Amino acid sequence: MVVSVLVEIKFKQIEKTFDYLVPVILQDQIKLGKRVLVPFGNQKLEGFIIDIKNDSNYNLKEIIKIIDKESILNEELLKLGKEISKENLCNLISIYQAMLPKAYKASIKTNIKEKYISYITLTNIQEAELFLINSRAEKQKEVINDLLQENELLKKNYNSNIVKILIDKGLVKEIKKEVYRLNNYEEEKKLNKLNEYQLTAFNQIKNSDKDVILLNGITGSGKTEIYMHLIDDVIKNNKEAIMLVPEISLTPQIIDRFKSHFSSNIAILHSGLSDGERYDEYRKILRKEVSIVVGARSAIFAPFTNIGIIIIDEEHSSTYKQDHNPRYNAIDVAMLRGKYHNAKVLLASATPSIESYARAEKGYYELVKLNKRANDAKLPLVKVIDMKDEIKSGNSIFSKELLTSIEDRLNKKEQVMLLLNKRGYSNYLMCNNCGEVLKCPNCDITLTYHKTSDINRCHYCGYADKKQEKCPKCKVGTLRSFGVGTEKIEEKIQKIFKDAKILRMDIDTTSKKGSHEKIINDFINHKADILIGTQMISKGLDFPSVTLVGIINADTILNLPDFRALEKTYQLISQTSGRAGRSKKEGKVIIQTFNPDNYSIRYAKNHDYVGFYKEELKIRKNLKYPPYFFLTLVKISGKNFDITSQESKKIGNYIRKNKSIDMIVLGPSVSFISKINNIYYFQIIIKYRDKDKCKSLLNDLISITQDNKKINIDVDVNPISL
Repeated sequence: MVVSVLVEIKFKQIEKTFDYLVPVILQDQIKLGKRVLVPFGNQKLEGFIIDIKNDSNYNLKEIIKIIDKESILNEELLKLGKEISKENLCNLISIYQAMLPKAYKASIKTNIKEKYISYITLTNIQEAELFLINSRAEKQKEVINDLLQENELLKKNYNSNIVKILIDKGLVKEIKKEVYRLNNYEEEKKLNKLNEYQLTAFNQIKNSDKDVILLNGITGSGKTEIYMHLIDDVIKNNKEAIMLVPEISLTPQIIDRFKSHFSSNIAILHSGLSDGERYDEYRKILRKEVSIVVGARSAIFAPFTNIGIIIIDEEHSSTYKQDHNPRYNAIDVAMLRGKYHNAKVLLASATPSIESYARAEKGYYELVKLNKRANDAKLPLVKVIDMKDEIKSGNSIFSKELLTSIEDRLNKKEQVMLLLNKRGYSNYLMCNNCGEVLKCPNCDITLTYHKTSDINRCHYCGYADKKQEKCPKCKVGTLRSFGVGTEKIEEKIQKIFKDAKILRMDIDTTSKKGSHEKIINDFINHKADILIGTQMISKGLDFPSVTLVGIINADTILNLPDFRALEKTYQLISQTSGRAGRSKKEGKVIIQTFNPDNYSIRYAKNHDYVGFYKEELKIRKNLKYPPYFFLTLVKISGKNFDITSQESKKIGNYIRKNKSIDMIVLGPSVSFISKINNIYYFQIIIKYRDKDKCKSLLNDLISITQDNKKINIDVDVNPISL
């Protein structure tokens, strides 16, 4: 017997399987999707069995051992990996590795084990009773007495030396029991009844004959309740469900709601878990102990075998697309899995992506609308403040109306959320003498100052340096901070409202395990009056006491050189606005901007998604962007600027020479951030309509450039940002 094994090699030109003989003693254990240890040159590598053949005529090496008792990549996942690899032009091994938690990846470096708890029990009750009569060892007798009362006891609750003596005497034995690191057990409660609007949406989704449904429900309309009823219906029919959320900050609230009804029937998969926790949760699925998976992007690969529904909450979120290889989009993967299992795929958002809404309008997806907030709550009143006028009055960060409104809410014992999509204390440091701006030595980006750590940090390569008082260039001037981040907002608000309790939620405050959950729970329990954060506070979170939302600078995304900049601005404003007034008290939103007439801000103010969609669609059509054209971004990177530039021009010329494809080629041009970690980046944008022809061209391009050691090529099909 011969097996074809896919191994991960660190050379970009190698992407193929290698054949190995299977010793007779191991042949009964061979299955597709198992990991095996194989010799590879002077190394030993782990790989996946992806084909089984008859004996070969070649003189092959033998596999060393089989690692898994059961296949960790089932037939569907093996097939799925090949489809994703083909669609996204990426290595097959990178897809399989992305599907799995660290403990199951093909790598001999991992050493993640099951967790066990040790118990002690009596070996023989009669002998134990005799021991109590005859022995004078009081401490040993205490242990025996306790064991006569209870069948098993935790070993750690007793002196280890005493326990060892009793084990050596044969009176006591140790039993090890495996435990999961996460405890999802809770008493099950009945689902809440759906209101008439939710029930109409539920029935439309359930009875739709389309494979994909788009639920366009306004913020606070009770979409999560519909998800739970749909999943409940699916598992009653002995099928399984996958529920995706875009940010791990959302998982605590979602999981708490799911656990209240589904109890231990849930596995959780997201990057906030430890490697051991992910290992345990994954094994629950493999062992068929659960029917529901809740998690972020990678949870789409949960190894279920009978999926009934896949739900993608906040489907517009860019986090569903992985921003490094393999650049898969969880929504595309959901479509493939839904087709394989004949399962419904539900996309849901108050602000759907332009592409999704266009497909729903054209009838490719079922369009379900939910235009009423649950509990008859009203959408918040939105006021737009022109910061050009405020600056003339001396208000550079906070408008007078925002400060007055915050004070009013604090007096009423209500809560406030403030959004600024920029972390750190200040955006950059500049010399007051020569005008030098402090930049990262490795990247073409300014350093962000973090006051709490007194460090200037690069948010791209991680470079950090202690703040300097004097300019490193002229040695005379003083470095002053300019711009504002969440850290500075927190400091300023605390100075103005001295008695207010404030929480901040950004990457810097949520780096520790469990920090997301703690901040969210503290705010729900009103341990703070004001929550300040980046876009991670904008989606899906439900805080009943929040009646005021302030968006400090609505223009942070607006001016980026990206065709989706206006769409992202509209989504960020609308989603953040949706956090206000979700219970009986009316909400208010204040948007601070320098561009009050921009249509994304105008439509967001009026909660008018359809109006924004129609306006944006006209521009997309004129400029030949999605949904009218497909896009691929080709990134060329290298250590030498001139060489990378020259090679980029050659690649651009090669693409343009292909006259058989109706396409528009833009570039090569320097990327928005031209240097990261001492690597220079150029990019070429291709707009086209024929996917197959363009894919063939790009495959040829990858093939002819794979041996070019001067540069690296990265192809991003359907990029989220440019």
